[in-house]
Amino acid sequence: MSGTHAETVRYVRDTMLPEQAPPLSAAGPIAWVRTNLFAGWFNTIMTLLSLAVIFFTLVELVPWLVQSSWTATSLNECRAQIVEMYGEGTTGACWAVIRERYLQLIYGFYPSELYWRPSLAFVLLIFAVAPILFERVPRALLYLTVIYPFLGAWLMWGGTVWLPIGAFMGFVFAYLTIRFVGTRAGAIVAAIAAVVVAIVWWLFLMGPVVQEFEQSIPLALEPVESRAFGGFMLSILIGVTAIAGSLPLGILLALGRQSDLFIVKSLCVGFIEFIRGVPLITLLFVASVLLNVFLPPGTNFDIILRVMIMVTLFAAAYMAEVVRGGLAALPKGQYEAADALGLDYWKAQRLIIMPQALKISIPGIVSTFIGVFKDTTLVSIIGLLDPLGLSNAIRSDTAWNGVVWELYGFIALMFFIFCFSMSRYSMYLERKLQTGHR
Repeated sequence: MSGTHAETVRYVRDTMLPEQAPPLSAAGPIAWVRTNLFAGWFNTIMTLLSLAVIFFTLVELVPWLVQSSWTATSLNECRAQIVEMYGEGTTGACWAVIRERYLQLIYGFYPSELYWRPSLAFVLLIFAVAPILFERVPRALLYLTVIYPFLGAWLMWGGTVWLPIGAFMGFVFAYLTIRFVGTRAGAIVAAIAAVVVAIVWWLFLMGPVVQEFEQSIPLALEPVESRAFGGFMLSILIGVTAIAGSLPLGILLALGRQSDLFIVKSLCVGFIEFIRGVPLITLLFVASVLLNVFLPPGTNFDIILRVMIMVTLFAAAYMAEVVRGGLAALPKGQYEAADALGLDYWKAQRLIIMPQALKISIPGIVSTFIGVFKDTTLVSIIGLLDPLGLSNAIRSDTAWNGVVWELYGFIALMFFIFCFSMSRYSMYLERKLQTGHR
């Protein structure tokens, strides 16, 4: 036994082996390819077919993209340059139309000497939304977030600076009314009083006050009419307004639909079902043509403002159903916990219920945002020159008559950048809040 024990001890290792990388077949790119692309005969066949489709697509697409012209001034000149550079029978993209008309596709017919104004408005928009989207951004930018809707509108349309200041003061008066009345008469009475105060200010008092300040201290930018708006500037303007307005309206509609008050619930249900049952293009036609019929004679209601209101209401109806789904997914115990803490309705919604419901609803909310932004292209049907409307105007020019894929490809790429960015932010937010199941 002792001899056997001695022989066994000779083979006992007295040092630890260093860590080694796992085999290539178990981890790394090779393992990923085997797991995702060649896991079984059906997966292998589908992978090979997909690779074949991608290969033949790239074989046709890449030469068309590369063998192109950037310096031509017309479609015929573009085709002649491609034949001269690459030989007879060669076809390629005519990117010269993008080089020549990209400013028009971005700014529409906005005066070229005033391009700095929408460009500055877009940069300020990024800084205004940054503190809402990201935690590490300085909180001081929230002041810019509050005033940006009025500052951005002033930069875009111009005119006296006292008009957006007067509009902003209406919200200030409403906030002060809520703070003053809410401590004495309750939240509902305070909200009603705030709405009344704001409407009285905007309809009856703001005009004379703004006119007085305008005469005393004339500060103004050169006015720009709405018919000069177009291109991606118009799409971003309508899309951002609809996105920013639809979320709070959708939350209120979702809460109203679940309310125990019969009139409030009936109004919210009727609005949501009516809007969701009508195509957006019908609402845009109403905003463009029929709305003026119901307004007093001589009323000048800006067409872009009408469209923004309609698109916002349309998005709010769908947003309400998304938020309602998040509210329905919450366990009943969350509502009971809020009651046990002695919170009233609005505090319970603000502190417990709504944060969890919105966290659950993030994918649906972002999907609605993306759909709304893409639906801004429908405004071309009512005569507004969004990127698609401008593409038709460009193709109607005799110099570029026949250009199709280049214009649509550029427009699709720009929309993809915006929509893909929103989608990636949604995924980042889901990971941050851990909305997925582990």
